Amino acid sequence: MTPERLGLLWGITVFAGACARLISSVSGFPSVVILLISGLFIGRSGFGLVEPLDLGQGLETIVGLLVCLVLFEGGLNLKLPEGNIRNTVLRISLIRLFISLSAGIFIAHWLAGLSWPVAGVYSAIVLATGPTVVSPLVDQIKLVSPLSEVLKAEGLVLEPIGAVLALLLLELILGDLHGIKEVFIALMQRLGGGVLIGISSGWLLSEILKKIKNEASFGIELQVTLGFIFLVYGICEYILPESGLPASVAAGFIVGKREIIDKERLDNLIGELAQLSITVLFPLLASDVSWGELSPLGWGGIICVLMLMIIVRPISISLATLGGELDVKQRVFLSWLAPRGIVTAAVASLFSIRLEQAGVLGAGRLQGLVFLTILMTVGIQGLTARPLANFLNLIDKEI
Repeated sequence: MTPERLGLLWGITVFAGACARLISSVSGFPSVVILLISGLFIGRSGFGLVEPLDLGQGLETIVGLLVCLVLFEGGLNLKLPEGNIRNTVLRISLIRLFISLSAGIFIAHWLAGLSWPVAGVYSAIVLATGPTVVSPLVDQIKLVSPLSEVLKAEGLVLEPIGAVLALLLLELILGDLHGIKEVFIALMQRLGGGVLIGISSGWLLSEILKKIKNEASFGIELQVTLGFIFLVYGICEYILPESGLPASVAAGFIVGKREIIDKERLDNLIGELAQLSITVLFPLLASDVSWGELSPLGWGGIICVLMLMIIVRPISISLATLGGELDVKQRVFLSWLAPRGIVTAAVASLFSIRLEQAGVLGAGRLQGLVFLTILMTVGIQGLTARPLANFLNLIDKEI
């Protein structure tokens, strides 16, 4: 690709994302839906102005760095509930890991026509809710506590797990791993290694910020933070692929919990950069989806996503919260709200490319079904979240 064509690709992508943000702010529609639609218009499904594959191997690197920034910002603001509520989050994560993952495989195979291996990858990719979508919705609605904390924590806990598990299942399909035992061992290595590196890196970064706090401008603090988290992500990916995602969350969480830095000041700019990353990533990744990948799914794909929304998640949440601290109304709302976000889209796009390069059938259907899942969950649940919260009297009027 020529430098001129590359510059045009990025210019169109960023402009489309900015216009989508503007339309969202004026119309009140969830921004992620408008961002996805803008990507469809500028990509294969629309005018064909943007082709992400033109970026070559650099696409995976760019997406990975921007996603790690988004997850670091999520970890920075993560407030783990205390006591029984924290146990509820852990139970939700564990039960959904088994029930939602298993159910998703069967539903995607029977209804959407994915092969068993590709259905497994799909189920892992869409396992987690998207913090980049959930957090703005929760803040906009002003949900009562601890329901708001549970929703945010669930996404940040399961997001890296789902992404890493999807990668390992992909490696199983491609023959790089052999058997479920190897998948489980590799999962523990990547999650455990990523979290350990993230914790130590977060502590080190907070100490560095403490040293330069009174000696440099805030611009230097921001640049040091960005350079540090990008370096940590690169090291993690070099040692253990996909371990950079849990490391990013863990590092952000540790930095956010240290009282030795001006967290609010740091969070404001990191948050703006994370939003910019989402504005760029969603149109870029959605531009790779074609109607030829969405249309063959037909009603089977739509019913597949609806079953995940109205059957699988409510069952998982009901079992996980049984006898817990959440009341019936909070459990109902928790069972309904589960939009997928940017990490889901990024993982689907990158894995689809790898499957296509390996000659595995169903790569296009996998990407199409994932983006259909994002569109339906964000569109339907995003638009109904506030009316449902009002009906259930779950809005905190003191905020």
